[in-house]
Amino acid sequence: MVGRWPGVADRLVTTGSTTHTYAAVFTLVANVGNSRLKPPRVSKHFYCPGLRKLVASWRDPKGMPVPSLDFDRETVDLSEETASKLRRLNIGAGVLHLITGIIMIVAGDRDFSLPVGGFNINGPPGNSLDNGFLNEFFGIPLALQVAKFSLLSALFHFIVGVVAFGAYKKELCRGRNRFRWVEYSLSSTLMIVLIGATTGIIDLAALIGIAFANISMILFGWIMEMVNDSTDPNAKIWFTPFWMGCIAGIGPWLAILVPLWFNLRVDGAEGPPGFVYGIIVSIFFFFNTFAFVAKSVLAWQIFANTLIPQ
Repeated sequence: MVGRWPGVADRLVTTGSTTHTYAAVFTLVANVGNSRLKPPRVSKHFYCPGLRKLVASWRDPKGMPVPSLDFDRETVDLSEETASKLRRLNIGAGVLHLITGIIMIVAGDRDFSLPVGGFNINGPPGNSLDNGFLNEFFGIPLALQVAKFSLLSALFHFIVGVVAFGAYKKELCRGRNRFRWVEYSLSSTLMIVLIGATTGIIDLAALIGIAFANISMILFGWIMEMVNDSTDPNAKIWFTPFWMGCIAGIGPWLAILVPLWFNLRVDGAEGPPGFVYGIIVSIFFFFNTFAFVAKSVLAWQIFANTLIPQ
């Protein structure tokens, strides 16, 4: 495995740790298909209940154990001055997101909501759509939900800047930031659901699928960051999680754009004004950059729907 994965091999250890549940999985996957390795017996180097017996002790032809990934090795020298600046930056960003959320709650139209429902075919499978009917289950109060997006961002900035700053520093010293992936899995999922709802996706099942596809994309990013050493310029980067995340991430956008294309093909259908397509492109751009400014612009773009006269 060392020869096949030089970028990963540099981060290997044989000491036990609670993170070795992940390590065992990655070690097992990395060695699948490598006929030179075989699991002769259980190794004391792995501590991962449930997976320990399955993974056992992968060994090379010389009988040496192939150890697990080291998720605790510090690869970044983070000075106290830099850490202090990051703390102030997170607190400042949290304050700005908090103010944005409060403004949206106060200024937004609280009566404006997006319908969410489902289609009842009203019969057995294959029944004509003409016999079915649409049920509205509930409405999404758009101003409040977009405000939640900003408030979620504020919450996590305060968590890493105040409550869990020590853990945040350890994450950065190890070349990662899992707080970010947890926050993204919540805030970006909420945003992509709102984008889908504002572009005409009202089916509850579709919105659930969009949400979990987005969460999968974010978790692939988590894996990408965990198994690769971005601080070593000579390390070979394992891009498989990235490409898998791209596949999962394109799903919600296909769900948004493909129905629009089909609807435009209906006889007599009128497409939206040209500027709407520009808005869709800008939303796509800001969503996929997701930096501080991009998140704020994206939130205000979706929030603006509450200000349109009904």
